[in-house]
Amino acid sequence: VQLVESGGGLVQAGDSLTLSCAASGRSFSTYALAWFRQAPGKKREFVAACTWVNSNTNYATSVKGRFTISLDNAKNTAYLQMNGLNQEDTAKYYCATKEGVRQTDPMMYPYWGQGTQVTVSS
Repeated sequence: VQLVESGGGLVQAGDSLTLSCAASGRSFSTYALAWFRQAPGKKREFVAACTWVNSNTNYATSVKGRFTISLDNAKNTAYLQMNGLNQEDTAKYYCATKEGVRQTDPMMYPYWGQGTQVTVSS
């Protein structure tokens, strides 16, 4: 399994950004995909998750209403649309995938991308 993130960058507070995660290496129909983020000196934290088979989603409280996770099954690509960005959203963002149900614990995900940096300036 290979995951490749893209779309990070430097934006201003209030801006929007969309991250992509291209997945390859197997069929993901029974898998869940999640986005996590990690700021310097902080633990990796859950952001959002989705299942490939039915697109059910869940979000961290801190991003609910601002971020949207989606999947394009034809392209095996996941997206994280981020609106209303603020400085607290500055972090390296990772996508991860696992077989089975969505979970918020990063330890439950065996497959990870290399991450993409999002920096929000004031």
